[in-house]
Amino acid sequence: MDAKDAKDAKEREEPLRVGAAVRKRRRVLRLTLAAVAARSGLSVPFLSQIENERARPSDRSLQRVADALDTTVEALLAASDSTRTVDLVRSCDDAHPGGPPGARSLVRGRHQLHAMELCGEQESEGEFRHRNDELLYVADGAVEVEAEGRAHRLGAGDSLFLSGGVRHRWRATTSDTRLLVVAVADHIAADPAPRS
Repeated sequence: MDAKDAKDAKEREEPLRVGAAVRKRRRVLRLTLAAVAARSGLSVPFLSQIENERARPSDRSLQRVADALDTTVEALLAASDSTRTVDLVRSCDDAHPGGPPGARSLVRGRHQLHAMELCGEQESEGEFRHRNDELLYVADGAVEVEAEGRAHRLGAGDSLFLSGGVRHRWRATTSDTRLLVVAVADHIAADPAPRS
């Protein structure tokens, strides 16, 4: 079996996952599911199932969806490949080349999630105010965080949630500190949670 045959066999075994690409393209065009249904001749429930990966469109249905979204099947498939990422970062990887010593990206590339591991005695470079939510988790050691003018002392196992827009700075206070910072990436426009 040559490489092309192996790829074709893999594609037949693996379900077609274009839902995220279809949803993204529809939203870029600012179309509702009803508008895409009217353009494609497919039902709203079926389109919703495609977007939520609960239905696998036939080649013909996918072509109708692509036409309704003013794109091609190939473009949707290429976009769907980019939405499915699996990337292992080993503890010994230099996942933050050129960055400060003791700082390591836990998620490489431009994704919705940003995560860093910071080790040793260091501190933030000035005050931060991120667009989206952030979580600080102290795996080892101790960290002092100033958020909106209030000081917080965190020890191993402690976490601090900061909603988008909160001004803050931090400082590791012991040489054995390992701080994990996980945030929604700044390029994502996250909708604020509705208040009750």
